[in-house]
Amino acid sequence: MRLTQQNNKSIWIGTGIISLWAVSLWMLLDVYSVNFANPVTYLLMLVQMHLYTGLFITAHDAMHGAVSTNKRVNNTIGKVAAGLFAYNSYNKLFPKHHMHHRHVATKNDPDYHDGGFFSWYVKFAREYVSIWQIVLMALTYEVLIRIFPKPNVILFYIVPSLLSTLQLFYFGTYLPHRGEQDNKYKSGTQKRNHLWAFLSCYFFGYHYEHHHMPGTPWWQLYKEKEKMAKS
Repeated sequence: MRLTQQNNKSIWIGTGIISLWAVSLWMLLDVYSVNFANPVTYLLMLVQMHLYTGLFITAHDAMHGAVSTNKRVNNTIGKVAAGLFAYNSYNKLFPKHHMHHRHVATKNDPDYHDGGFFSWYVKFAREYVSIWQIVLMALTYEVLIRIFPKPNVILFYIVPSLLSTLQLFYFGTYLPHRGEQDNKYKSGTQKRNHLWAFLSCYFFGYHYEHHHMPGTPWWQLYKEKEKMAKS
């Protein structure tokens, strides 16, 4: 019964993030009137960035089978979430992410780079962004600016998608894997602060905990943090 409840909750959370992103984007493109002097504009841009990040986190959970115990439902949600995140291919992300878990912080880890922030980010982007994604994003932009105001498209579609890659990279890859980590997962972790952990990257700053229990959905990672803090 407990597993069924968690399975249902994971499905609702995954589809909820996708739905929130879609509804929010439509309203920000079609309804919201951009005022560059209004700080609410930039707050809404950050909210949309966070929802973009949630798309990738949902796809990531699906790669670990953490969205649904039904493989077809799990992979469908993962593919939709990955595709909405700048046309990522779930089928290409899947093997690379599992290579990361098998070979963390080694030369066979596609997420790892023995260098500084900027060179690592460039390597990360080159690893995961294809020319076809760039072409499709450019075509989508051209279509959207013929339907919605250009400032809205830039502020709420283009900029959040770029910022979310930085959010994912910084909190989910760079911070936990930089330097020497003296543990079997070669992963660091954020200090226990569940609000900040959620706002920064859906609890993925609790990265050691994720590598320790990779099948745990993102919204349960704080519980793993609590367990390991008490052990």
